[in-house]
Amino acid sequence: MLRRLSAAALIAAVPSMPVAAAQEEPPARAATPSGGDIVAYDQIHKPVVGRGGMVVSQNVLAAQVGAQILRKGGNAVDAAVATGFALAVTLPRAGNVGGGGYMLVHMAARGGRPAQTIAIDYYGQASRHTTPDLLLDAAGKLDQAKVMSMKGVAIPGTVAGLWEAHRRFGSLPWGTLLAPAIAMADKGVPLSEDEAKANAEQRRLMADDPAAMAMFFKPGGTAYAPGETFRQPDLAATLRAIAAGGADAFYRGPLAQKLAAGIRAGGGIIDAVDLAGYRAIVSEPIWSSYRGRRIAYMPPTASGVSVAEAMNILERFPVAEAKWGSVANLHLLSETMKIVSADRRLVGGAPDWQTPARGLASKDYATQRAGLIRPDRSLDARTLPDGNPYPFESKDTTHFSVVDAQGNAVSNTYTLSASYGAHVVAPGTGVLLNNSLGNLSWSRRGGGATRDATRPVPGKRVGSTITPLIVFRDDRPWLVTGTPGGGYIIATMVQLLSNVIDHGLNVAEAAERPRINQGGGDAPLELEGGFSPDIVPLLEAKGHRVRPSNTMGSIQSIMVEGDAFLGAADTRRPDAAAVPAR
Repeated sequence: MLRRLSAAALIAAVPSMPVAAAQEEPPARAATPSGGDIVAYDQIHKPVVGRGGMVVSQNVLAAQVGAQILRKGGNAVDAAVATGFALAVTLPRAGNVGGGGYMLVHMAARGGRPAQTIAIDYYGQASRHTTPDLLLDAAGKLDQAKVMSMKGVAIPGTVAGLWEAHRRFGSLPWGTLLAPAIAMADKGVPLSEDEAKANAEQRRLMADDPAAMAMFFKPGGTAYAPGETFRQPDLAATLRAIAAGGADAFYRGPLAQKLAAGIRAGGGIIDAVDLAGYRAIVSEPIWSSYRGRRIAYMPPTASGVSVAEAMNILERFPVAEAKWGSVANLHLLSETMKIVSADRRLVGGAPDWQTPARGLASKDYATQRAGLIRPDRSLDARTLPDGNPYPFESKDTTHFSVVDAQGNAVSNTYTLSASYGAHVVAPGTGVLLNNSLGNLSWSRRGGGATRDATRPVPGKRVGSTITPLIVFRDDRPWLVTGTPGGGYIIATMVQLLSNVIDHGLNVAEAAERPRINQGGGDAPLELEGGFSPDIVPLLEAKGHRVRPSNTMGSIQSIMVEGDAFLGAADTRRPDAAAVPAR
């Protein structure tokens, strides 16, 4: 006689089952749901529905810029470039010219040209003058004051990344795409409540940098109030130079000389030769799948392999059976993220490290790691062994998503690392600079793979938790998404994918549900507000150390259903918006 197993029993049993046994589709909904409306709305949050394309961004003004480019006949790459430069003006805490990031681009087949998906790594890179003690104090520990200074600046990659995307796939003139950002920087933009508050809070951190104070505050150091016009004339001049001269203007012309001189005068080590030598890296994405949906992830030094590993582990379990938000579901997510966090010690950058990306993203390796998960107890630093993916090898940040009517798509996440980066501006440029060198492993103590993968060496490509992604259905972009959030990015993206694919939530509902985060070893299980307090003792009984958390991430997503574009701007951060072409 067949016996129906409980969700917990299924979770215990499935690691030894083949992937095909895992549930492929979310369960059917009740045939006669209750509700107080003759129209059956089964989920609380709804996406913005549009036609002709969609732009979703953390800032409404920048999203409007991108949508207007689509209306002018530009493609998804054109709209992404315009949005990226607009965010440098309207969301200076994260949108940037002086930072870096990662972009996935899918171009649909057209005119005999086959479909193509590429990854563009334009994250920060260490100067060739980098030394092991550059950011250390006298005791050999990381000095945060040095991180938040010109010394902590990595070679910026944003202009190179956006230029590379446009060089390959853009259809409108480069200068046309920068024109909206130039106009907003020149004429000014009205500050929202959130942006005015965020800018005002930087006074103490920017106080030692005259160029930053002059850029973000009125004469005398007074903050701009909500609704007041915030102008950035130096940034407008920089953008004009980039509009006229492309990436060369930023990395090799008089502007590059001014940038390098400003950084060196402030105690930094980047010079004109470093800038001239910077290149965006173009490669194949990391390809994987989840329950039959093919997914393009960003390769290292981004963290796509970590999300791929998490999804491959979850694929071994009947996630939908446990129901969203149940103790069994949260326990499984937490244990998965503990394993993934432990394996992140192997993710690093060139020139001295090669991440075992294919091994970490391997289905077979995930099956091996999934075998560690038990339904009744939580892993800890003692019971979680290091994994070995090598046998499976083959020889404030912000995100925006863009899809156009032709099926082209861009998923882009870029950052200054900390909110407002290093809080320093190269004088006369209006370029707020990143503090990305702080992402490397600077401690003289310890060793092992983590230290080896991220040690500070000249020319080191800095790593990040950033992971934009594109999910495909029938070989066409179906879900284009990503999020800021630092150490919360990986878990946020895992939950978004599971919410949509396992639990059948619409793209807006999937983004709005409360989230968890779990680090490795003995790290606490963090819960956003919105979960029942009754689950805390049940999780603690399994060995979890639970603590409350502020909001995690800010997912900006587009789902494509036929000719409809469903945009979802995460409400965790103010001013985000989904703007359709029509």
